[in-house]
Amino acid sequence: MAENDQVGGWIDAAAAAERLGVKPATLYAYVSRGVLRRRHAPDGRRSLFDAAQVEELARRGKPRRGPGPGELAIESAITALGADRPYYRGRDVLGLAEHGSFEDVAGWLWTGRDGAGEAPWRAPDEGVAAAVAAQSGLPEGLLPMDRLQVIVTALAAADPRRHHLDPEGVTATARSLIAGLVEALPPAPNGSHDDDPPQVGEGGVAARLWGRLCARPAEAGALRALEAALILLADHELAASTLAARVAASVRADPYAVVASGLGVLSGPLHGGASYGAERLIAEVADPESAAQVVGRRLRGGERIPGFGHVVYKSGDGRATLLLDLVRAAAPGHPRLAAAEAVLDEAARRRLPSANIDFAVAALGAVAGFVPGAGEAVFAVARTAGWLAHAIEEYGGAHPLRPRAVYTGPPLPDAAPAPRRPGRSG
Repeated sequence: MAENDQVGGWIDAAAAAERLGVKPATLYAYVSRGVLRRRHAPDGRRSLFDAAQVEELARRGKPRRGPGPGELAIESAITALGADRPYYRGRDVLGLAEHGSFEDVAGWLWTGRDGAGEAPWRAPDEGVAAAVAAQSGLPEGLLPMDRLQVIVTALAAADPRRHHLDPEGVTATARSLIAGLVEALPPAPNGSHDDDPPQVGEGGVAARLWGRLCARPAEAGALRALEAALILLADHELAASTLAARVAASVRADPYAVVASGLGVLSGPLHGGASYGAERLIAEVADPESAAQVVGRRLRGGERIPGFGHVVYKSGDGRATLLLDLVRAAAPGHPRLAAAEAVLDEAARRRLPSANIDFAVAALGAVAGFVPGAGEAVFAVARTAGWLAHAIEEYGGAHPLRPRAVYTGPPLPDAAPAPRRPGRSG
């Protein structure tokens, strides 16, 4: 960088654009959106940009556009969305997923402190017993997501401390709630295998969840992939389910009610339910040669291909890339992996968008032999950590979240009140 390109910690447009890898016009768009600060150079002929702010933006990735129609902007210090991945309180989720534990990452989301997830994650015996009993009359073959919605209600009814909304109380509830969600799920059917799944309370969340999703014992590589999936899915800024969770928390609903709100929205096929669609897509591919027929049949019927494309990551979902690499390393040559790879090849041949995290979780489930609907359960257990991080933020707020509607109905008999800006109100 030339000496005259930098003035007291401010750099010119050419240097800023080069550092960010964008066109100069994009810099001014960032200024208009409040992403970058600009001032005029002493000579009055150049624009200067805050060098520290440019460097921080380069580290985090290109910013998203501002709120669009139907979007409500809420300040949060939890998750930022980069070009192809989220950052949890400033930390790259891909690095966390490669080496971290779900418990530690959840603790980081809740408190911003290392080691905050180290306390034992145990659900009270009476809560688990109530949640198991609540499922006794449910139909056989029910998907795990349907059970989780019953389980969270039963866990709430058995917890007399659920209304403790201070940060320490919520984090304690969060640990026992997530443990309870996992432990109250029935063990995966054992079939002809003689090995027992992990017992209640044995191992970390990933190991315990494995025994609820798969009858076979976990190999180290596959279990690492499941741990990574939990971390990658733990939060994603203001996704639809997180917004629902924050609205619930803003009116001081207890943590169980917050999670119940999130689960209800997550189950939709355009959100967490998309993983079930990707799971069924891979299951339809009996062998790699049939992938073209399976994908083509769906496209001919006007269906979208589940597990491909992302509303935020237009150039590819880095979470999917990492998780698929972990699955490949855990089970090279596995026939179900070959089927998933054939779907990826066919999607690329047809110039479909890149695979997203839903497809990667479905591929993990196919290779591991998870029960039907396992991907939704992984998503739900993981995202519970994020919902409760957002709940802690909302419990510290002063007002409920109250979006305003743009009324388009019949004219009112009297003059309508002046519209207010969307935000927090009664």
